Formats: sequence, structure tokens, C-alpha cells
Amino acid sequence: MRKLILGAVALLGLLLVGLAGIVMTGNTMTVLAMLAGPPSDWDERRLAPAPDYASPASWAAWPDRAGLADYRPEGVSAPAAPPQVDVFFIHPTGYMNGADWNAPLDPGSRTEENTQWMMANQASAYNGSARVFAPRYRQASFFRYISASEEVGQKTMDLAYSDVLRAFEYFIANAGTGRPFIIASHSQGSQHAFRLLQERIDGTPLEQSLVAAYVIGTRITNVDAGSLKSIKVCDKPEQTGCLVHWAAMGEGGSPPAGMSDLVCVNPLSWRRDGTRVQATSHKGGVPVSGAFSVQMFGNDAAQGMQFPPLGAPLPELTWAECREGFLYVRDLADTVFAPVILPGKNYHGLDYPLFHMDIRRNVEQRIEAWVAARSVPTSPPATQE
Repeated sequence: MRKLILGAVALLGLLLVGLAGIVMTGNTMTVLAMLAGPPSDWDERRLAPAPDYASPASWAAWPDRAGLADYRPEGVSAPAAPPQVDVFFIHPTGYMNGADWNAPLDPGSRTEENTQWMMANQASAYNGSARVFAPRYRQASFFRYISASEEVGQKTMDLAYSDVLRAFEYFIANAGTGRPFIIASHSQGSQHAFRLLQERIDGTPLEQSLVAAYVIGTRITNVDAGSLKSIKVCDKPEQTGCLVHWAAMGEGGSPPAGMSDLVCVNPLSWRRDGTRVQATSHKGGVPVSGAFSVQMFGNDAAQGMQFPPLGAPLPELTWAECREGFLYVRDLADTVFAPVILPGKNYHGLDYPLFHMDIRRNVEQRIEAWVAARSVPTSPPATQE
């Protein structure tokens, strides 16, 4: 009994410290890190074993193996012919737990359910004309963004990127020699994707096989994009070998601190100018399937999340305008997308769902342009036993 009382007192003390922190600093994220964040150090002895990308278990999506990346919106048909192009999709942060700095790759976890959310609501936008490959990786914890020291944060991201790089090398070697590919990603995944472009694709022979890079929802600045040797920012819908980026905000929203001069390509026109494109050009958002878990306290055990089929597209729902580095859209608080909106009218969770059909159609356009410009056959697709 005495131990229970002491434990309760200690917990109460932590809560009081947390409340004091909120009152005195207004920084709820700092308080959250105090209460639930990982250990202060980064220790490779605590890491999960590196994924073996020859194993199906290391892939959240692989062609010819049914999965949520195969979802299509209601009324959208499967491609009539085998896809000629592959997509390497790098999912964003789903490890919200503070047990450690990198995800343990537990298949029975909320983190894995969040990965499945990303397959259903993000990666699926590419399956109309390409095969989707999406590796699981020892992603950085959400806490890396709010409480990690510079040293710990770098080690955390380097470890995650090392998995992504190995997965990409396996993808290139096994998807089919010489097949054209698309890099696609979101948020943390886009940080790794941009590094992959810098270190492995830009200015190399692989660049010739790059149809486009949809590197969405992160902090890619115009300076970052300008540092690439030959990969340019896309500025028209049929351009190939280029990169796309946007970060969505609702009209009247408050952009996150420290984010400015971002690359913004408007997904309603696929141009990077600041012209507002009217809703008549919006091909359609798709309501999200399932729920993304933000549970940060306690264990990371799965909660049995279900992912029903995607609903019908909602066309002409919003205008879009690149302004001060962000993609502004109409206020969607009165729509089915309201549950995904973050504080400050931050539409980070809608970067993909709101433009699902626009992405789907544009992928077709860029692939058609890439193939037409080269008129070369691609190698047979790979399978994984």
C-alpha cells in the first residue's frame, strides 16, 4: 500500500510540474516531453534489429501482395494494363510513443496501425498507374521534433535514413532493372526522400529513370531545392525528373514557427507561381479511412483500428494558392476533413487526402510524358515470394 501511495504522489508531482510548465512557459510540447519523452541519450544497444528488406515483413507495401496501398476511391477502376512505373513511398512519422528515439518495428503496435493509415490514405494515391513499394523503417519518434538535442536528433534521423537507403537499394536491384520510378513521401518521410535525392539520385545515372519526386509536407526551402545539381522544382504538369513540394494551411491559419521560403507547387495547376487556382480545377479530395493514433503515454499496443474502403472523391471542394511558401486552401472546418485538421488551421494531415485525385491524375500525366519522351520498353516487373 505504501508503494502505491508513493507512486501516486510521484505521479501527482509530475502532473503538477507539467501544469506549472504550461502556466509559466505556455509551451505544452516541452511539458509533454518532460512527462512522456524518451531517455535523454540515444543508445544503439536499445535499437531494434535492422530490417531485412529481402523479407516481406519489412515492407508495408509490395506489389502482388494485397494491402491498404491497393485502396482506390469509390468509383475509381484499377489500371487496364500492368503499370510501367514503380513508386518508392516513404511514410511519415507514426511512432508517437516516447519509449525511445527510434521505432522498434513492432507489428502489433499503434505505430504499425499508423503506418497502415498512411498506406490507405497516402500511398494509395499512386496506385492508378504505378506499383507501390513502401518500406517499414526504424523511423524517428515524434519526440525527436520537440525535445531531442541536436546530437540526439541527428543520430535518430541518420538511423532512420540508413534503413530507407538500404530499402531503396533493394528496390532498385529487385523491382526490375531499368524500370522508371517515382519517389513519393510525406513529412518525416520527405526529409529522408530529399536526402535520398541529394545523395543517391541527383546527378547520377539513376536520375535518368526518375519520373518525378512528390516530396510533400516538410521543410524543403527554395535554397534547399537550389542546392541540387540537376533536379529542378516542377513548374508544369507534364514536366519530368523534377520535384514537387507543398505544405497545406487553411485560410486564416498560422504557419508553424521557423518555416519560411518553402517550395510550393500548387497541386491544382502543378505550377509554382502564386496565382490562386479556383475550385473548378480541383479533381477531388477523398475522405480518410480509419483514424491516426496520437496516443503518447503508456505502451504502444495496437488498438484494433479498422480501415474501411475509401469513399467517393469530392471534386471542386477547394481553391488553392501558394502564398509565402505555404499552400493555402479554403477553411474546411465544415467538411468531412474537419477531424484531420490540426490547431492553427494546419492542414498537414490533409496534404494527401485533400488532393488525392489531383495526385492520381498528375502521376498519369508525368508517366505518359516520360514514356513518350523515351519510347523505350521497361523490364518485366519483379515479384517477392
